[in-house]
Amino acid sequence: MTNPLSLISLKNPWHLLATGFGSGLSPVVPGTMGTLAAVPFFLLLAQLPFPAYVVVVLLSCVIGIKICQVTSDDMKVHDHGSIVWDEFAGFWITMSIVPALNIPITEWKWLLTGFILFRFFDMVKPWPIGWLDKRIHGGLGIMLDDIVAGIMAGITLFLVAKYAGWMS
Repeated sequence: MTNPLSLISLKNPWHLLATGFGSGLSPVVPGTMGTLAAVPFFLLLAQLPFPAYVVVVLLSCVIGIKICQVTSDDMKVHDHGSIVWDEFAGFWITMSIVPALNIPITEWKWLLTGFILFRFFDMVKPWPIGWLDKRIHGGLGIMLDDIVAGIMAGITLFLVAKYAGWMS
């Protein structure tokens, strides 16, 4: 049987994006490495006006369906661990609260808490995330569970911040 990773080429733009610029090729915790690789991009995106941030994140989700589908098809494996574009989009969704509330990106407690919450929801997959993960396939399925994880983590981040007194 062919190793699916042998079918990946970072010269292929679909593969490059799907693997989070190679971060998903990490032999340990590729999803976490993919989310970590999404952080510097978030720090850049968060400087955009909020409507532009939303457009970029929505486009990353829509285009992500194709990115993940093409790479999954090329690897002949559904949702291989090295495909982490969904983590990029999901994390950016989680962190949407930061530019929405004009929170300075230097407020590291937001970034760290958002990172931890997104990874928690993405790994544990509470309902409906796990349900979606098992029932929706293809590029949409790869993206959808992380989109919902991002939404749930974002709501939780807001609640943590509110009750911790991070917002004035």
